[in-house]
Amino acid sequence: MPPPSRQLQLPPQLSRRAVVVGAGSFGTAVAVLLARGGLRTTLQTRTPEQAERLLAARENTAYLPGVELPSTLRIEGIDAGLSRADYVFLGVPSVGLREVIAALPERGLRKKTPVISLAKGLVAPEGTPPTLVLREQFGEQRVACIGGPSHAQEMVSAGAGLVAASANEDLAHTIAQVFIRAGVVCEESNDPVGVELSGAAKNAAALAAGATQAQGLNAAGAAAGHIFAEVWRFAAELGARPESMVGLAGTGDLVATVLAPGSRNRRAGELLAAGVAGADIPAQVGQAVESLETVPLLARALQRAHVEAPVTSGLARLISGDLPLDDWVALVRTTVPPRARWRERRAGFWARMRERFRREQVIQE
Repeated sequence: MPPPSRQLQLPPQLSRRAVVVGAGSFGTAVAVLLARGGLRTTLQTRTPEQAERLLAARENTAYLPGVELPSTLRIEGIDAGLSRADYVFLGVPSVGLREVIAALPERGLRKKTPVISLAKGLVAPEGTPPTLVLREQFGEQRVACIGGPSHAQEMVSAGAGLVAASANEDLAHTIAQVFIRAGVVCEESNDPVGVELSGAAKNAAALAAGATQAQGLNAAGAAAGHIFAEVWRFAAELGARPESMVGLAGTGDLVATVLAPGSRNRRAGELLAAGVAGADIPAQVGQAVESLETVPLLARALQRAHVEAPVTSGLARLISGDLPLDDWVALVRTTVPPRARWRERRAGFWARMRERFRREQVIQE
């Protein structure tokens, strides 16, 4: 019998079709790259009217201006369904992802078609990594995610450093090869939860850095570092690996987000520091800011997992208006991380079994 990673039957190269659901900036950029990489790609928009505008202009002027859509890229409304798709990429905000996932079978998703999440946030109401929600419905062998530093505009013009992560080795390899053929570096990973939590952490850390940078670079760095450390302790509870957070998906993506001139997450933090209410920030930024939704979910997930996370929790309270900025900065400056574990002892068999059971309970709660 072949190993689990070989059980998914992938279609022949020349006949493979990909559907990207969601025509925001990242979804559109991924669709462009998939088409360049040789997949017969369709970009599905929220409404028929949006599809008509993209077809007429051959450009997504609202979310990815200046990028000509390939002539081979098909564009249609979301009502067209998924019955012909060999791969489905979900380029929709993580907040509403559970409803989108639940509707996929009704939209014609075939039983063996892989589903790949493009979200860099968490799924409400528990703050669950998207691939865990997908795994519940479709099994882990059909599920993957994309991470890494991937500013949409630059990704289609100058390249990026992506990560394709899945428990299915063949699926991760296939996705990575498509992006590589499109001219984009893409790492393969078998740690989708670690990659997703890295993306959530970098958004939260960029927001935190923006909220504290007026108080000094040390404060901004400490805020981002505290959040990464707190999220990592949660990721470890779910069985993720440290290299996911220190590589492209974690620190690489964080640097790209913080340095980006148009970074929505950093700008949202700056607006919070200026006294703008969290609910009013998306209107000022001009787009949805995923970290404003992700941070409260992240704080809730950390609390449920009994992970000590004062800085992440404080950032959630800053967003909601329950913690003044001065108190937030004081929290960042005075929080001392948990003491390092100086000695690592390999646990015995029964201790490892108890630890595995505990992690499964964290995932299921």
